[in-house]
Amino acid sequence: MQLAHILQPLTVPPADLARPRQQQLYQLLKEAILGGVLAPGNPLPASRSLAAEYGMARNTVLYAYQQLIAEGFLLADRRGTRVAVLPVLPPATRSTAGVAQNQPQLARRAASLQVRQGDAVLPFAPGVADLNAFPWVSWARQLQKAWGEVSARQLAYAPPGGEPALRQALADFLRARRGVLCRPEQIFIVGGAQLALDACARLLADAGDTVWLENPCYPAARTAMQAAGLKTEFVSVDRAGLAPPDSLWQNQPPRLLYLTPSHQYPLGSVLSLERRLDFLRRIGDGWIIEDDYDSEFNHARPGLAPLPAIQGLRPEAPVVYVGTFSKLLHPGLRLAYMVVPGWLASDFGERIGSLYRSGQAVEQRALARLLESGRLTRHLRAMAPRYRARQSLLRQALQAGFGEDVEILGGDAGLHLTLRLPAGPPDTEIVRQAAALGVTVRALSEYYAAGAAVPAQNGLVLGYGMAEEARIPELVVRLVQAWRNAEQLRL
Repeated sequence: MQLAHILQPLTVPPADLARPRQQQLYQLLKEAILGGVLAPGNPLPASRSLAAEYGMARNTVLYAYQQLIAEGFLLADRRGTRVAVLPVLPPATRSTAGVAQNQPQLARRAASLQVRQGDAVLPFAPGVADLNAFPWVSWARQLQKAWGEVSARQLAYAPPGGEPALRQALADFLRARRGVLCRPEQIFIVGGAQLALDACARLLADAGDTVWLENPCYPAARTAMQAAGLKTEFVSVDRAGLAPPDSLWQNQPPRLLYLTPSHQYPLGSVLSLERRLDFLRRIGDGWIIEDDYDSEFNHARPGLAPLPAIQGLRPEAPVVYVGTFSKLLHPGLRLAYMVVPGWLASDFGERIGSLYRSGQAVEQRALARLLESGRLTRHLRAMAPRYRARQSLLRQALQAGFGEDVEILGGDAGLHLTLRLPAGPPDTEIVRQAAALGVTVRALSEYYAAGAAVPAQNGLVLGYGMAEEARIPELVVRLVQAWRNAEQLRL
């Protein structure tokens, strides 16, 4: 009688036609055993009799029985087939909303992670290059060549530092464009900039060590440092970059000093040469993490090189230079790199190989070819004037739409501007209203650390990499409307 109730779904139409009956029988018996409906030791009918009773082929029953025996739910011997003796799981309790109760939750630190909103490829989404202008044909050609050279080695894990060809090509590229002085063995290719920051936090510091972070700060950097158990000290930023007071150097010297010197994210200031040299002088037995993610485009002095990388000012200093190909190619490539001092390269390579497994060997070979051919450099040169034109048009449209009371920050480099708003509706609400109108922007306040001495400022972070010039005025009109809609909700 009990088994008849369990197997009733096999007899009541409409039957589940999407799954074979052998799978349905297997699932019904398994759920009954897990739920304690079929008690340990309960005998099951012989396969012939069960098949005859429910109009099934005997092989259907045998399949279900044998699968459950293989998984340990049933036992079969001379006495027949019976339910194995297993721990009985308690029934899941659910709230009135149908959500399981008394379940373990995410860790407390997970609550501090920023939840991103909006489509990352919509115009004004920061951190995204013009994907429509990506040199797809050249990239596809290099990928095809790389796949033609594939051996078993390329299909296995990549060497810990990355493909030798890419490390060499990248050393030449960084020397020419950023003044980074290094040998190929000092370069380590990893699966994205966030993984590079995680490696810095875990390999260069111990839990409880102090890390200085810019405030406001790149959220992924803050997440990586906090996840590694480091003590975060948030330092204010001015028009010349990170501005730590002398008392902070004396009372809480950093083990790690995280910087975005080329174009501070998100305020857009460029770290002055005086401060770069001062940080090198004062870092002592700590480390500088130079996140140079936004150095590819120098809008302040077109045609001239930007300020050299901190790493290039003193190559053997305790500086780890971090870069990514996201702005050069596309974010989905998930390839970034670290440059470590020569005296650390051997030890660092051994440890990072134990911490992470490297891959994408084929993509790395293709990227090496793209760098060696000069195609990537030509692409960057072609895109620079387009981005400057977009930035100029965006500045004009923002000033016209929001008036003279707003301040537009950044723009000397990179692919974003920051709009600092006066008192009014919160930027988080403006972001929600803008998303409803098909415009993706980021709230400036969300880049600030909660509870820090410097209060969060109200504003918007706007990327222009994906914003076509012809659409910028109309998109800004939508953004102004979103601001007005948020203002109406506030009143």
